Amino acid sequence: MFPDTYTVKARIFPAILATLPVLVLAAAIVSWQQLGISHVVVTGLSSILLYALSDLARRRGKSLEDTLYHNMGGKPSTSMLRHRDSRFDAVTKERWCKFLASRLATQAPSAEAEARDPTAADAFYASCGDWLREHTRDRRKFKLIFEELVTYGFRRNLLGLKWPALIMDVLVLVGCLSALWFRLPFSPDDTLAMKLIFVLVVAACHALYFILAVNEGAVMEAANQYARQLLLGCEVLMTSLPATPSRKRTNESAMT
Repeated sequence: MFPDTYTVKARIFPAILATLPVLVLAAAIVSWQQLGISHVVVTGLSSILLYALSDLARRRGKSLEDTLYHNMGGKPSTSMLRHRDSRFDAVTKERWCKFLASRLATQAPSAEAEARDPTAADAFYASCGDWLREHTRDRRKFKLIFEELVTYGFRRNLLGLKWPALIMDVLVLVGCLSALWFRLPFSPDDTLAMKLIFVLVVAACHALYFILAVNEGAVMEAANQYARQLLLGCEVLMTSLPATPSRKRTNESAMT
């Protein structure tokens, strides 16, 4: 059974990217002119390593969320619904909260109620986010939401693998430099030395990418974009879902 799109892009791709120098090194030092047992071993070990790292990426990525949300002032899909948040206008948020409250069979907090008890208000907003996630799982109908979710999952899980990736970079760099040192002097005809130099360049660029580009800021940006698209899903749900049972009963009682 093949993994789904989210698993491939948000878990396996970060694992591949995190282990890229190791994979390049393995490809460089193994001769591919004639297939043999070494190729089966390398391929098998690489597959096991990627599977283990994809699982590690998910676990470490999830473990980062509490700290990320704390630094962001709460989960974005929660904080964006607050009266005191200005990322959406008040009229739009009021309309969304009224719709979501009808689905949750509760009442949306007013600005005054939110100010008196922000914890209770956040509990309502968090329930709204959970309800939206459950009702926007149709990937074709809510394509933008899914794409932003994948981007967030990719960046979050890649951040979770940042330190394992950098440690592997150091090991690859030390190993290649040591191998080159013992091969000195070497010439352009020294094929293995040229391959090791190529691996060194890849590992150095890889380490720079993880140091400069893989950070909390990138994950926070993706989290905000995902939350924004998730809340905008209210517009589709408000026009596509049937009236709530409570509303139907109210209409029927008014007609009798």
